[in-house]
Amino acid sequence: MVVLVHGTFFIYLFLCLIMAKRESAKIVCELLINELQRLKNVKKKKRVWVRDWIKKRNTLGATNNICQELSLEDQSSYRNFFRMDPSLHLYLLSKIKVAIQKEDTNMRLAIPAECKLNVTLRFLATGDSFSSLQYLFRIPKNTISTFIPEVLDAIYSALLDFLKVPNSVEEWKEIEKGFNEKWNFPGCIGAIDGKHVAIRAPMFSGSEYYNYKNSFSIILMAVVDANYCFRYIDIGAQGRHSDGGVFDHCSLRHMIEQNKLHIPENFVFVGDEAFPLKSYLMRPYPRRELNTDCKIFNYRLSRARRTVENAFGILVSRFRVFEKPIATSVPTAVKIVKTACALHNWLQTRRDSNYFSLGLIDKEDLEHYTFTPGSWREESKSNGLIQLQPLPPRFPDRSARELRNYYCNYFNGVGAVPWQNEIIR
Repeated sequence: MVVLVHGTFFIYLFLCLIMAKRESAKIVCELLINELQRLKNVKKKKRVWVRDWIKKRNTLGATNNICQELSLEDQSSYRNFFRMDPSLHLYLLSKIKVAIQKEDTNMRLAIPAECKLNVTLRFLATGDSFSSLQYLFRIPKNTISTFIPEVLDAIYSALLDFLKVPNSVEEWKEIEKGFNEKWNFPGCIGAIDGKHVAIRAPMFSGSEYYNYKNSFSIILMAVVDANYCFRYIDIGAQGRHSDGGVFDHCSLRHMIEQNKLHIPENFVFVGDEAFPLKSYLMRPYPRRELNTDCKIFNYRLSRARRTVENAFGILVSRFRVFEKPIATSVPTAVKIVKTACALHNWLQTRRDSNYFSLGLIDKEDLEHYTFTPGSWREESKSNGLIQLQPLPPRFPDRSARELRNYYCNYFNGVGAVPWQNEIIR
């Protein structure tokens, strides 16, 4: 309406000037100046500084209500809500409080560090949108989007010791001991696998993150020990990269081949068909025309390799943010994956795992020669972690072929286990 009125003034003024009606033009100019002065003096309607329902955060927000109630009355539900016990929650808060707590100002009080941690853990546990979390915790979604990356960085830094790559002969031998005792694969120092982590299509990214499943993703490459803990992670490769090329360019391969990790001689990693056969990396024999000896080798290798598959299953079960495409920027998505892996390792070492009893991970009955797949395998068909594509067989170097044949002969000779022939039938 104001634009129309001003437009009418200018049109009338223009016509008056054309018709040489100076007096009329002068009157129109005075009217226009008065109108502009009036609009200048009109006070703008004040915007709401803080919505009333947000002001009630300290009395009605989840941190001071349902969270405290569950902590005191139902710790099992508290563990389900945050994926950790109250004591672990308090410990984690003490480790990151200084890093994430802001100072109060004359304008407003800073959001407590506990609230920030609670929102972040709930986001990882559920993958709920920031819009949904703002109503539960009474914190605006734009504020949540600002502090979540900061809290993720603080958690990752606090738990970095639980995610360090082994770098000494003693550390590698300790991992090898676990694979030998639990999974009957001597010389194994880790199971390697990779997953596409689904993300929302980044703006102006074109096909950079577009993968073979016709979705957008970043790639998580990981090595897992015998206890389902991540011992190495590489995150952020774009989904468009060929899956075989991801390993060729990841830092682990370069560190191994340049002997920077002090890995003992003849110790190996195990992987599936998505990885090449190397002198330090065993993959199965091709499935076509397998004889009994090769089938037994493939079975023994798969027992060790299932640790990494189940680790991914536990990760997604704990942190449901991976069940659908992560709706954040790519840098924040990378932080989410890194922090979730660090939390996973920390929680694995802090309490006894009950995933066997829950049926989440794979279980073998060696007395009755049966294999029960973990429930995560069925759930994985609909979650946001996508398997790497198998790598076409290459002609490996001689040392790699000889080492695989050595393991094959060992598993069919002095290293045989009583149940292996029944299992492969």
